[in-house]
Amino acid sequence: MNITDTTTGKASDPIDIGRIALMLNDLRLPAIKTNWPEIAARADKEGWPAARFLAAIIEHEIAERARRRFERHLEEARLRSGKTFATFDFTAVPMVSKAQVMALAAGDTWLDKGANIILLGPPGGGKSHLAAALGFALIENGWRVLFARTTDLVQKLQIARSELHLENALAKLDKYHLLILDDFAYVTKDQAETSVLFELIGARYERRSLLITANQPFGAWEKIFPDYAMTLAAVDRLVHHATILEMNVESYRRRDAIERKHDADRQLAKDKAEVSS
Repeated sequence: MNITDTTTGKASDPIDIGRIALMLNDLRLPAIKTNWPEIAARADKEGWPAARFLAAIIEHEIAERARRRFERHLEEARLRSGKTFATFDFTAVPMVSKAQVMALAAGDTWLDKGANIILLGPPGGGKSHLAAALGFALIENGWRVLFARTTDLVQKLQIARSELHLENALAKLDKYHLLILDDFAYVTKDQAETSVLFELIGARYERRSLLITANQPFGAWEKIFPDYAMTLAAVDRLVHHATILEMNVESYRRRDAIERKHDADRQLAKDKAEVSS
């Protein structure tokens, strides 16, 4: 391949395309490897200066790396599919400020400080949906997130403890800027579970953030932690640097079921009227 010298209009010495590909492999620049011939052809045609050509191929590499990083972090986050802000009905939870939630989605004002978010409310009020939507937005903004049912994560930590690897398991969770513990109040009142859950809270305190969804107010958390002193200590650590959003609304699943029944009744009445006529 001949490269044209844009200053003289003359063809320069032939370029070994294969060698360029090998060098870009060694430098781990796959996007540049893929896109540079096309960008170089355009640069030759339009007479770009070298600095513009260099900036263009670097921008492609950065954009591709960001895309791959987002896909990797989204896969590891294990978020519930389809649960984004686009599918969340803020009008159904008027006590939650959309502007406040969108500000939290940036992450930089609280994740750097290891602050927490706690979503409280009865089942079916959209807590898990909002938690997953917030997690998705944070991943878009470059943060690492893990979504887990609290009972599932506690069981894994119990296994790690039995195998004398609990410290390592907790350390591995440190790579996530935000750990979402869904259905926090469903943890079985078992001393071993309570203990590892308390250790998880303590390990992340003022270092890494937690987002908790719970269908019981703090006053009922003694049902989660049988030891009253442990309950107080856990709540104290969680709320010390926390944004608490109460979502005390009727279950959207119940509302949806009622609406479907009304639709079915109206359709049945319409069908009967048409038959009678």
